Amino acid sequence: MTFALDLTEAQAAIHEAIAKICAKYDDHYWLKVDDSGNFPDAFVDDIADGGWLGVAMPERFGGAGLGLTEAALMMQAVAQSGAGFSGASAIHLNIFGLMPIVKFGTEEQQERFLPPIIAGEDKACFAVTEPNSGLDTASLETRAERTNSGYRINGRKIWTTNAQRAKKMLIIARTTPKDQCKTPTEGLSLFYADFDRAKIEAQPIPKMGRKAVECNTLFIEDLEVSNAELVGEEGSGFKILLSGLNPERILFAVEAIGLGRAALKRAAQYAKERIVFGRPIGQNQGIQHPLARAWAELEAANLMAFKAAALYDAGEECGAEANASKYLGAEAGFRACEASVLAHGGMGYAKEYFVERYFREAMLARIAPVSREMILNFIAERVLGLPKSY
Repeated sequence: MTFALDLTEAQAAIHEAIAKICAKYDDHYWLKVDDSGNFPDAFVDDIADGGWLGVAMPERFGGAGLGLTEAALMMQAVAQSGAGFSGASAIHLNIFGLMPIVKFGTEEQQERFLPPIIAGEDKACFAVTEPNSGLDTASLETRAERTNSGYRINGRKIWTTNAQRAKKMLIIARTTPKDQCKTPTEGLSLFYADFDRAKIEAQPIPKMGRKAVECNTLFIEDLEVSNAELVGEEGSGFKILLSGLNPERILFAVEAIGLGRAALKRAAQYAKERIVFGRPIGQNQGIQHPLARAWAELEAANLMAFKAAALYDAGEECGAEANASKYLGAEAGFRACEASVLAHGGMGYAKEYFVERYFREAMLARIAPVSREMILNFIAERVLGLPKSY
């Protein structure tokens, strides 16, 4: 295995250890869970048993206390094994999703919430996006109204991953009406609440790919949460969310790159073995060039992603690099998967060659957690100094 970056001995060991676990779950396993829609419990249990869910969590709560770079290496290894987003998304939230509690939670909240997540005992979902607001988080409509003991939440969320099996939910809701706030982003609060199915209806959304890790529309009616479940100060939810955007973008980038590498490996092998007109199709430049271009794009995107991770771990500003890496990684991963399908010809459309699943999953990183267009808006405004366009 070669790497785009020089790794320390410890970092290389992380990649090897994850690859060893993933080797137990081949493409037939991932095709099966994709067809059935069954969650990859065995895979997740193996990752949890190895202590990997806490790779970036504080050691005092059972984590490894490592950085985003190590988390990125881990998640890329998962996707690159052929698990793709079916594997990566099954554990994604556990890896960095509860950083708001690490950074803004009280000591009591950290002691209560983090160990079960690290051990794999709790599964959580993240409820942010809403049907009528999309990326305009400041305009979300879910309300958390004050009660004698805490808050009562009512509203809807959409594209909430893992809600069918979640025990906990990280949710943002408006605690102060928008028209009573100085700015639209004020008055939003973040809660880490029990997923009370008596108060929350989770309806799965039929979708294009990654069937094993479902997305849901949530209907929340009179969900009672206590003051102890408020993360950070009331009204500071948007600020807390912003602190986790860069790591999420970087992880999506490396996962997309890993998936692209898996597709490229299969395409190159097929091109060596497939004989047409008396010679391997990989001898034709029409096959060679798209695959070679895909390799170059994947490696370039990888450099940007790990530069962004290194900046984050060093405590430096990395917004431009994180957004650029998500854009470049998603595009490179998608194009590599597309090139792989095309290199397989008609068999690229057949499930038995696996690359059609890669291709379907690759679209995810181009859309979520933020669109390509919004990333370009960010770079245009924040890096190039152009007027805000929206």
